[in-house]
Amino acid sequence: MAPTGAVAETPRRRRLEPDERRAQILACAIDMFGERPYAAVSTAELAQRAGVARGLINHYFGNKRDLYLAVVRRMVTLPRIDDMVVPTGTDRERVDASVRWLLDTIAEHGSTWVKVTSHEGVGDDPEVQQILDQADDAAADRMLLMVGMSGSAHGAELRALVRAYGGLVKVAGREWIVRRTLDRDQVHALLADMLMTLVTETMPKIDRGR
Repeated sequence: MAPTGAVAETPRRRRLEPDERRAQILACAIDMFGERPYAAVSTAELAQRAGVARGLINHYFGNKRDLYLAVVRRMVTLPRIDDMVVPTGTDRERVDASVRWLLDTIAEHGSTWVKVTSHEGVGDDPEVQQILDQADDAAADRMLLMVGMSGSAHGAELRALVRAYGGLVKVAGREWIVRRTLDRDQVHALLADMLMTLVTETMPKIDRGR
């Protein structure tokens, strides 16, 4: 019994700021699109899981496709260059650091990253493809910086090599995260060995104009 003259306190749910609420919805969407195919995700169930009214999803993201595009953008967003530590040391040390960065990126969102980057979402959607292509270009530039090959006069060719290497990264990510046929150490060894060959053999040939 509350003391005379005192006001009984009742627990109140904290009202989230709009940015927090949007982030909460996006986090739930990331989980759901990683668990099941695009067609099997309903905004009604997503709203229930996120603890929001369905209308808030439309308010913040529009329709389900727009929400999926937001998920795709989140999956391929790289940290700001100012927030990154560019590795130093030998070629092998740079390569190992670069591969650790790649695998950390994959591990952060697991199966959702695998599905998004392998076009398992809304199919042959030009806007999704554009986002992924831009992300591949940005990741290639970042990778060239990390392995000490940025600033070359043959930058376009070197970026193309890294984009091709990115195909191996995506397949290896699937083997590790989804199929579980390889563990992280095995994937690291595969990707590091292949990247080492690019850095020490293939890229120098192109950089010399051969």
